[in-house]
Amino acid sequence: MPGPLAALAGVAAAALALGLAELVAVGTGARSAPLVAVGGVVVDTVPEPLKQFAIDVFGVHDKTALLIGTGVLLAGFAAVIGVLAARRLAVGFAGIAVFGVIGAVAALTRPGAGPAAVLPAVIGVSAAALLLWALLAGPLRPAAAASPAEPASVPVRPGAGTADRRRFLSSVGVSVGAALITGAGGRWLAQRRGVATARSAVTLPAPVDAAPPLPSGVDPAAPGLSRYVTTNRDFYRIDTALAVPQVDPDEWQLRIHGRVTNPITLSYADLLGMDLVERYVTLACVSNEVGGDLIGNARWLGVPVRDLLVEAGPLPGADQVVGRSVDGWTCGTPTEALLDGRDALLAVGMNGQPLPVEHGFPVRMVVPGLYGYVSACKWVTELQLTSFADFDAYWVPRGWAAEGPIKTQSRIDTPRVRAELSAGTVPVAGVAWAPHRGISGVEVRVDDGPWRPAELAPAVSADTWVQWVWQWPATSGEHLLQVRATDGTGATQPELRQPVAPDGATGWHSIRVTVQ
Repeated sequence: MPGPLAALAGVAAAALALGLAELVAVGTGARSAPLVAVGGVVVDTVPEPLKQFAIDVFGVHDKTALLIGTGVLLAGFAAVIGVLAARRLAVGFAGIAVFGVIGAVAALTRPGAGPAAVLPAVIGVSAAALLLWALLAGPLRPAAAASPAEPASVPVRPGAGTADRRRFLSSVGVSVGAALITGAGGRWLAQRRGVATARSAVTLPAPVDAAPPLPSGVDPAAPGLSRYVTTNRDFYRIDTALAVPQVDPDEWQLRIHGRVTNPITLSYADLLGMDLVERYVTLACVSNEVGGDLIGNARWLGVPVRDLLVEAGPLPGADQVVGRSVDGWTCGTPTEALLDGRDALLAVGMNGQPLPVEHGFPVRMVVPGLYGYVSACKWVTELQLTSFADFDAYWVPRGWAAEGPIKTQSRIDTPRVRAELSAGTVPVAGVAWAPHRGISGVEVRVDDGPWRPAELAPAVSADTWVQWVWQWPATSGEHLLQVRATDGTGATQPELRQPVAPDGATGWHSIRVTVQ
């Protein structure tokens, strides 16, 4: 069989395996689907520089890029297997078996996986092997001219014709179409069986301590300026979950255990029955580059973590609280930061709604002043009191600092980089943040000239970002705009550019614009 046709057979078999596996994973859990399981292993083991490169390039779409890239690589390998199988079918079966083993083993490594986790891979590769046989040696194989060089193990039928090739290509097309439909159907069914319906049935109690109203003057008139409150849809998402965990609130439990005198187990109903408070808090990702958008401000509803820890009674030496997600991810938060009076919450609501599933439904952690990788555990199911000396959370062995206070930063939102402007008064505006310390001032300068103070919009508290505006008397030419902020302690953000690793980027955000 010609190489291109054999390669198509291999790709069709792989597609069928993945599509059918997605359907089977409806019953065994989304993380058991081979593509997601293998992707999860990649996320956990890839060198940190490559992971950071993916975040830098793809931002919040890094997981989609990983899945697409994995699929493209798999298609390439499947094409090679198809070519080899056309020469010797047993080699193709061996290649398919290898992929099946990889998928099954990867699925078994996922947190909470049981023996059934291997079923998507096993059933998928079984179907792939059957299709590969049918396309290369069975009833769907196109006739080909006899060749002495062709192995005797694959029967040769003389008199190959256009009709046979069309039938073969049609079979490949039908197989790939069926794979796509099956895979998409599996994803759709998984979502239907997910927790969207349960989430929509949740009615959040009114807080006993509501967030203060937004002060007059937030969201000043400056086209392109970020809104003070980030919508749920626009809020950034950075985590390691390739398949968003689907946690039934009726089955959710939180264990507070470890070095405590009084271990606690709470249900979702228990949490909703407590005195809930509502706070505006800005969250930021440690991977946020200078001027980046991996940051957002939202109104969170939840139970103060401090109240629960006091009830549990931390023992001496328990200087770290490990938050553990249902998918096994961990973060380590300084115990002191959860007991010092800041509004650290076990959040159940976001901007007046139950948490979106992708942002941690039913419950997540929100801690003002700390980067998300050490505090913002989504889909949280455990809080374990331990010590930094005894346990390293997920990102620490990968080269990140054990403690991650958010650094003072500022960003120019408008005008945009390389914008072409008209001479005259131009509003330069953006946001600045130093959560839990607050922002006392923002300054802007043009072309290494003097620093000019910007006008700060009011903020609800020191735990949120601040919007700022400076009216620039712009003159013609190309100009460099820079911004810096001073936090509530009087410390001004440093000019020195530092990368995001190991504990957050530093440096002044700058853009170039042209004024006509």
